[in-house]
Amino acid sequence: MKEFRYRITDELGLHARPAGQLVKMATGFECEIKIGTPEKMVDAKRIMGVMGLALKQGDEVTLTFNGPDEAEALNALETFLKGNL
Repeated sequence: MKEFRYRITDELGLHARPAGQLVKMATGFECEIKIGTPEKMVDAKRIMGVMGLALKQGDEVTLTFNGPDEAEALNALETFLKGNL
């Protein structure tokens, strides 16, 4: 299992467009991917769960990866978050 933490820097937080892109990217991997805060973790492959987190600028989010392609998924989603949020 691998883990990555990221603080949201976008002034709009994790809004609909990047949330949809994140979910689309996550579904391309076989491994289980969870995203969330210490209070709530959700499946990163489900748009309603990701949007339900209501992540704002300054919130720290944790992503966990568990499965055969976890390293590739971590690298891809880390790059996405740093480039878009």
